[in-house]
Amino acid sequence: MALTQRLEFRQSQSLVMTPQLMQAIKLLQLSNLDLSAFVEEELERNPLLERANDGPEAPVAGEPATERAEFSESGDAGSYGDEGGDASDMASGPAFEPGQEEWLNRDLGSRTEIEQTLDTPLDNVFSEEPAEAAARVAQDAAPTAYTEWGGGASNDDDYNLEAFVAAEVTLGSHLAEQLAVAFSGPAQRMIGQYLIDLVDDAGYLPPDLGQAAERLGASQGDVDAVLSVLQKFDPPGVCARNLSECLAIQLRELNRYDPAMQALVENLDLLAKRDIASLRKLCGVDDEDITDMIGEIRRLDPKPGLRFGSARTQTMVPDVYVRPGPDGGWHVELNSDTLPRVLVNQVYYTELSKTIRKDGDKSYFTDCLQNATWLVRALDQRARTILKVATEIVRQQDGFFTHGVAHLRPLNLKAVADAIQMHESTVSRVTANKYMATNRGSFELKYFFTASIASADGGEAHSAEAVRHHIKQLIDAEAPNAILSDDTIVERLRESGIDIARRTVAKYREAMRIPSSVQRRRDKQSMLGNALSAPAASPDRSRDTAPA
Repeated sequence: MALTQRLEFRQSQSLVMTPQLMQAIKLLQLSNLDLSAFVEEELERNPLLERANDGPEAPVAGEPATERAEFSESGDAGSYGDEGGDASDMASGPAFEPGQEEWLNRDLGSRTEIEQTLDTPLDNVFSEEPAEAAARVAQDAAPTAYTEWGGGASNDDDYNLEAFVAAEVTLGSHLAEQLAVAFSGPAQRMIGQYLIDLVDDAGYLPPDLGQAAERLGASQGDVDAVLSVLQKFDPPGVCARNLSECLAIQLRELNRYDPAMQALVENLDLLAKRDIASLRKLCGVDDEDITDMIGEIRRLDPKPGLRFGSARTQTMVPDVYVRPGPDGGWHVELNSDTLPRVLVNQVYYTELSKTIRKDGDKSYFTDCLQNATWLVRALDQRARTILKVATEIVRQQDGFFTHGVAHLRPLNLKAVADAIQMHESTVSRVTANKYMATNRGSFELKYFFTASIASADGGEAHSAEAVRHHIKQLIDAEAPNAILSDDTIVERLRESGIDIARRTVAKYREAMRIPSSVQRRRDKQSMLGNALSAPAASPDRSRDTAPA
């Protein structure tokens, strides 16, 4: 076998995952808040990037630099000019008259010549009144009051009263203040602060505190002793490990935790099931007493920690708006408030290129220009992709926007990806953490992708979300004496052309937090009994209030 050298040309395609491409893919699945944070970091890191609304408009990558010059000439010279400009630059302003420059440059001579010209000493011309002198001394003196440093009232337009609003008291800080008063020993304070840090927003501790003593290096008795004191803190019921303990703490505070009430608190599952007969037997009381006890339980606070401030909830901001069009269709547009506006300052790069001599500095600013240009293009491509996917979703789910959730069609990622000629993974990233504001409310883009349920008569499949809506309608319309079981709901759905199994109905019902047929029967019969007993009591009240 002979070894020879030869030249060959081969043509092949390969996908190279460059850092820019990986970052562009990551940008697709970022929410508007995460995207804003990412752009802020890039603005701090890259000197060639600037916001579109910062100062004079810089040209975008690939555009000529003449736009910046035209914008500067048409704008206010004082706003965009340099602070260190000479007199000729200042004289070009509209508020400067031609004769002012000549007056400023005139030499007035010495003090003696000025006094001879004015025919009087300068002390008589520029003398200060006593009030003016006192005001000048007071102005030069250091501020003595807090309000003089800017802490009090001000007539400045930039003065913001919201900066002086007291911070909202959190549950942790409220408990920490009581901890400092309740304990003096450092060991007890350490245990108490550790337990306070475990309290959630509702005011509850984890059910299991077995590892607390081991982590703190303390005995279990010390932890239990500190916990018993914490459970006496305000608000009543805080630092409980379950609902029964929370209610028991509040009842002890009210001096109402007798044996009958203890039996009721320890059997809250029976109260949830409205099994009043079993509760009455366990508590050993009659009907009137059990009714009063249940009323006391209802007046307690099951989540005492929610009275205090917690983490601020961020309002959902839609990425896409869908509005009815004039021709009967739908108008889809992006929310411009959620799109970062960044520009590439090529003028600054051109000026730097003329003065930089070191190779390291040149390569640094070249990389900055490439990264800035890539970011602008990636943001534009991200916006176009979101708009394209949202438009296709609106086209596929036209029945939902027109008639409601009952007409929501089955839809998957592949159908949208094939329609817009993109990959399924791209559509999945675009629909993540994105919201659409419609005439029927705001929904996540993933809401419109639902599984399909076969039709009983072999027709078009039904959307899973539409089936959930149908189940909820059936349950809401049921009568108190004709509660629908899951089997009955299956039969009703099959009559409507929906082929569904009983376990699927139960799964959808539990997902919507709808109780079982047995529990719904008890609840509705209890509500019916209260409604029937109310009119019977009204004649007694009218009789009591009637005049003699």
